[in-house]
Amino acid sequence: MRRVLTPPRRQRGAALLVALIIVTLVVTLAASMVWQQWRAVQVEAAERARMQSAWILQGALDWARLILREDARSGRPTALTEPWATPLAEARLSTFLAADKDNNADEGPEAFLSGAISDAQSRYNLASLLDASGKVVQAEVDALERLCQTVGVSSDVAARIAAGLRDAQAVGAQGSGTAPLRPRSVAQLTWLGVDAATIASLEPYVTLLPVRTPVNANTASREVLAAAIKGLDLATAERLVQLRQRDPFKTLGAVEAQIPGLGPLNSQQVSVVSSFFEVRGRLRLDDRVLEQRSLVERRGLDMIVLQREQISTVEALRS
Repeated sequence: MRRVLTPPRRQRGAALLVALIIVTLVVTLAASMVWQQWRAVQVEAAERARMQSAWILQGALDWARLILREDARSGRPTALTEPWATPLAEARLSTFLAADKDNNADEGPEAFLSGAISDAQSRYNLASLLDASGKVVQAEVDALERLCQTVGVSSDVAARIAAGLRDAQAVGAQGSGTAPLRPRSVAQLTWLGVDAATIASLEPYVTLLPVRTPVNANTASREVLAAAIKGLDLATAERLVQLRQRDPFKTLGAVEAQIPGLGPLNSQQVSVVSSFFEVRGRLRLDDRVLEQRSLVERRGLDMIVLQREQISTVEALRS
């Protein structure tokens, strides 16, 4: 009779353990492959959404440039009564598309677009503190001091900013290791030693443009007007704001006629036309928000984009 040999119990346990290890490795590798595939899909979707959002915001910027070009063709002064000053309220993106019975846009994600154009010369330009040779213009420092006093900021901030900009622009400052970097925005005034609270108080009233520019009497706030025009009080500045709402000032002489005794006005400090504008576009896609801020210079009929900044945030879910 033939005898059947059975493997020892220890060998059976080892074989079972090897099988379990192999199964574990296979499952781990499969899970890793699935995760890698899922991540690749998510990355591709995020990149596609980012590119689409950038294209949409670029289209909004092109639309703003077209409006500014048409405004330049009109030859009218730069005023808040013009079409460019009307903001685009948040609207669903599909409303901008041509009507199509077969359009399935309603099945896509909720995307909302909004935007606005603001006159950068409605605020006091800190670049005006220096002349073309980089020297401090005392009359402009005095104007900034008046603005600081009006908005509740220490008046010595004006001299500090002027000195910082002068040192940053001084010949030979690069590589010296002592001069501060020249800021490109109001938020970067911290480089000149200005504290955050002071910047927050000044930000609604000042800007920093590449070149010197006058304040636009048709768009500036009463605080900025009172700072730019020496001897002008807030009450008279408010009256100018009320007058321009009905009939914008067409010439600098029209502004002077409303403030007898304070003229003639310096065309380097006050004007009725603007060349620099800030364009803001905002795209909301579900809980994601992408905002683009652009500085545009109008040179005749040419609209030049000087700066562009994009900010991506996540909105809190609405209850």
